[in-house]
Amino acid sequence: MEDKKREIDETRMTGFFDKDTQIEGDLNFKGSFRIDGSFKGKINSESTLIIGENGKVEADIKIGYIVINGEIKGSIQATEKVEINSTGRVIGSVASPKLIVEEGAYLETSCQTSEDLPPPESEEEPEKFEEEPEKTEEEVDTEYQS
Repeated sequence: MEDKKREIDETRMTGFFDKDTQIEGDLNFKGSFRIDGSFKGKINSESTLIIGENGKVEADIKIGYIVINGEIKGSIQATEKVEINSTGRVIGSVASPKLIVEEGAYLETSCQTSEDLPPPESEEEPEKFEEEPEKTEEEVDTEYQS
């Protein structure tokens, strides 16, 4: 028999942690993955991650697309979209080109929505604005006399 390469269907579920599962470590995957249990560590994928209503995740997440129905503590950096449904809870930071938050969701985050997201490690200095020089009494008096 010949070995056939399996193609990954991004819309098909390729992994699942059930509600009684507790995992700690690094998670890398292709295809869709669902977490209904507890996970602590790092998640890295260009695919879709679904956090179920019973899911509790404490992680730094770099993902393509994420749907949150459970709880996440940590940082989320998505290349496509972050969707937080009404039962979702997010504590940490979110960076994504698109952010959808359903009514009832709980957010305690700093959010950044931009097509061109800088890497999370870079800290840019805030833009400085030039202040107008203060006017003398003579300049103020002449403005009101006109």
